[in-house]
Amino acid sequence: MPFLTRTVTDERDALAAFAAQQIRQIAATLQGLDAQQLRATPSASAMSLGALARHVLFIGEHGAFAELLDPGRTPEQPQDGTDWAAGAVLPEAVRPADTAESLRAALLALADRVEAALRTADPEMRIPVPEAPWFPPDLETWPARWVALHMVEENARHAGHADILRESIDGRTAYELNALADGEEWSPEE
Repeated sequence: MPFLTRTVTDERDALAAFAAQQIRQIAATLQGLDAQQLRATPSASAMSLGALARHVLFIGEHGAFAELLDPGRTPEQPQDGTDWAAGAVLPEAVRPADTAESLRAALLALADRVEAALRTADPEMRIPVPEAPWFPPDLETWPARWVALHMVEENARHAGHADILRESIDGRTAYELNALADGEEWSPEE
């Protein structure tokens, strides 16, 4: 069941497994949602599962995470006309063509990229700190190890958000969604 992180062999493998697993957890919460559910904001916040998925994809494509996945790439503002605010978890982050399945597929592809990159990344490699208002202005680089652990932290927080949002939408919980993601039948008694 994808709910549990696989057994790991060393530091790189652990960073890879845990970072990818948190993204897969977010992907699992999107299963079976219709367009309205994907955009629903069932809590006091403006956060929807679609916007949360878009945020995770955004942070994987820009900034320090992107540099870790694609060494040599200079972290910079997105070149598609958006800015860092596009990574916010807001209702307008969900694109008209987004579906639960398209976002789920993009998240699973990102998880695969993260896992492959971290399995071979040098944990001591220096990653440039992106220019963004929430990063320290006097810090130029982080070790890849820190960036990978921050990726785990950031996405674990969002996986928790996703669990709460999904349960608020239709009562489905992480155990059921993970069983379904793994192609297993689900029975609460099990």
